Amino acid sequence: MAAAQRIVIENCAIATVDAHDTEYARGHVVLAGDRIESLGAGEAPEGLRDVVRRIDATGHLATPGLVNTHHHFYQWLTRGLATDHSLFDWLVALYPVWARIDEPMVYAAAQGSLAMMARGGVTTAMDHHYVFPRGCGDLSGAVVRAARETGVRLTLARGSMDLGESDGGLPPDFAVETLEDALAATEETARQHHDASFGAMTQVAVAPCSPFSVSTELLRQGAELARRLGVRLHTHGSETVEEEKFCHERFGMGPTDYFESTGWLGEDVWMAHCVHMNDSDIAAFARTGTGVAHCPSSNARLAAGIARVPDLLAAGVPVGLGVDGTASNESGELHTELRNALLVNRLGAHREAALTTRQALRLGTYGGARVLGRAAETGSLEPGKLADLVLWRLDTLAHSSIADPVAALVLGAAAPVTASFVGGRQIVEDGRLLTVDEDAVARATRAEARRLARLAARG
Repeated sequence: MAAAQRIVIENCAIATVDAHDTEYARGHVVLAGDRIESLGAGEAPEGLRDVVRRIDATGHLATPGLVNTHHHFYQWLTRGLATDHSLFDWLVALYPVWARIDEPMVYAAAQGSLAMMARGGVTTAMDHHYVFPRGCGDLSGAVVRAARETGVRLTLARGSMDLGESDGGLPPDFAVETLEDALAATEETARQHHDASFGAMTQVAVAPCSPFSVSTELLRQGAELARRLGVRLHTHGSETVEEEKFCHERFGMGPTDYFESTGWLGEDVWMAHCVHMNDSDIAAFARTGTGVAHCPSSNARLAAGIARVPDLLAAGVPVGLGVDGTASNESGELHTELRNALLVNRLGAHREAALTTRQALRLGTYGGARVLGRAAETGSLEPGKLADLVLWRLDTLAHSSIADPVAALVLGAAAPVTASFVGGRQIVEDGRLLTVDEDAVARATRAEARRLARLAARG
């Protein structure tokens, strides 16, 4: 680290989101190579060598990069459809469209999803992709390529569905894989793309879609596969009352008990949504260390309900934030979820005591890193951790009269990102991506969305 080139950031407020929630009203951060070398109050130490850049960050707040724990990149092409549906009706309306995606579509959609998140402060993203039409091409490879080009860390959750409508599942038969094909493709994806090393840019998780779209055997064997390969497990869980009813009718138990019976609770597991959980469910998650991806905007868009985030946190359950697919959260931005998580949860039983602004920031940073199994690497600003850092501008009209910078970031309008670094590499400057051409991405996603709509219209 001593020989690495250094970037010195000075004169900014800093929210480290470390174990003590250490903050500095005016401080500095020194990046050396791909790591954070030092940070603290006041000016940076004198005599630093190999300084290639100094940034005067007056008027800014420095935070860890945001960590997105649940998304479906391909849905970028179907935004604005089925806008007044509950989850099951929304899925039934969109499955026939999604079943016609191919590799160029998924690549363009991944570019759009990643670009929108990155320019809004996300440095670690995840994609849960579970729709694999026959002859569609290398969809996982397309997602990995888009993330590499954008410069964002990626957890690729290789999803699958094998429970079609004729077998009692929700997805149409033409949208599912066989059990054997799903497991084989998932293993191949992990072997091709998973990097277990510190600072990895791409990691893979095993991710059968949901209780109402996969067989019990796919869940069981998927869990065994993940643990044999040493990767994490992800799925949707307890999202709606309809899902809970489905599990009781089909399995004779609720979603959490069903997941536990198939090996799907543990420190290597995280689930999206977890809206409809009772005290026993929360205790089971806490006991096993199972994580939660909280998606407040999507939960509201699909009228799923309000997750019990304060109770999950009080029990010690790891909780992060998720954008969810942009067919149920059209903005596709994680920094707006900081605000929405706080506001939505204050509509619940705990009211104004539900979440604080700093808890909301923690959900979007350290909480997300913990859920993805990367808390030792990112999610907080500490010496030795990866140089994944965002500078938010807070001295403009939108925020300048809010004295508390964390309150400004969480409760104010979406703050401009002056700079975002991933492993010490700057990927955003003054709200624009440095790694890809945003206008070209917009044109490509528009063209692919129209092509998909034409294919779907033909039936």
